Amino acid sequence: MGIEFLQLAAGTLSSVIFAASNLPMLTKVVKTKNLASYSLSQLALANLGNLIYWLYVVSLPFGPVWFLQGFYTITTGLMLLLYLRYETCLNVWHLFNRQAYVPCLRSNA
Repeated sequence: MGIEFLQLAAGTLSSVIFAASNLPMLTKVVKTKNLASYSLSQLALANLGNLIYWLYVVSLPFGPVWFLQGFYTITTGLMLLLYLRYETCLNVWHLFNRQAYVPCLRSNA
């Protein structure tokens, strides 16, 4: 085995582990629709950071980091959309799903 193979295997394995570490969080959010432990600013900054990081990733050869960054971009974007849907009462969700406005599910009481 050459060093290149070990590097690719390590990158692939670590990417799978990092991606898998997000699945319990996503599963819990989808099941409970509870994102109260997240903040809008954290999710917005994470999405901004992912977009900026893509400027670096595209300069790298195609490999595991592309999949990991793609996964992070999708999951943080999804978390932001779910946060806007379930933790705020912003009237924007109906614009995304082209349906009638659905009121906020959380009570402020």
